[in-house]
Amino acid sequence: MAIKIGNAPCSWGVEFAGDPRNPTWQSVLKDCADAGYKGIELGPIGFMPEDPAILKAELDKTGLELIGGVIFRPFHDASKWDEVVDASKRTCEALVAHGAKHLVLIDSIAEARAPTAGRPSEAVQMSDTEWEGFKSRIVEIAKMGLDHGLIPVLHPHAGGFMDFEPEVERILTEVDADLLKLCIDTGHCTYAGFDPVAFMKRHMDRITYVHFKSTDAKVKADAIANRTGFYDACGQGIFCNLSEGEVDFPAVRDLLIEAGFEGWCTIEQDCDPNLDPDPVGDARKNREYLESIGFQ
Repeated sequence: MAIKIGNAPCSWGVEFAGDPRNPTWQSVLKDCADAGYKGIELGPIGFMPEDPAILKAELDKTGLELIGGVIFRPFHDASKWDEVVDASKRTCEALVAHGAKHLVLIDSIAEARAPTAGRPSEAVQMSDTEWEGFKSRIVEIAKMGLDHGLIPVLHPHAGGFMDFEPEVERILTEVDADLLKLCIDTGHCTYAGFDPVAFMKRHMDRITYVHFKSTDAKVKADAIANRTGFYDACGQGIFCNLSEGEVDFPAVRDLLIEAGFEGWCTIEQDCDPNLDPDPVGDARKNREYLESIGFQ
């Protein structure tokens, strides 16, 4: 099987570069390698050093390959456009410097959407004008990625404006596949209430990168019922070890094999950096579970 399994700093609770609760970038790289991985994502720009020589030395030391990077920014908010562009330029430069390929575009948590994560029928919708602006900003950053020789991929995410199945289907219809590919996150699908396997079957021709994540059914149900914020839900363990959640990973494996998928699938077990007692142990368990069902 030509599928490689990586991990990401968010599995150590790293969501924002400046969070004082973050572990050090060196310890995340060491932990990832110690847990048996050969690849890791960049994490939020600014978490790892932007000086290529410094980061390369540590990647070489740990034997890790840089897989890609995430632009987790408010594409939905036109007033934050300068922030989105700055983060995107810096991320593109970092990925190119280390030979990584995947530029992952995620609309970050929106105040208007956070309370209805997992509740598609109640979620605030954009007007047509707002949608066109939102889409155009995603397209512009995708073009930036292409100009840097990267593969821009759209990543639906709970609590933002690119979350539920209808809006994901809409943007895939309206934006050319040569410009914008797809990174499906199995756990964000189940959080949003749709089946990741069925969705992947429809769109395998557009999927160039996959995030492996799963949701704890009880924690998810409680979070939706209580309108729990995304980060609070992470602290409550909504994203559990892969073997313990709702996602049917054997079915995902079969689909990827049947489609001839080649490349990286990256585990992202978002957690609170202060509340996960053993992120490296979880990372090891997740790798061992995937190996036990046929991933290498």
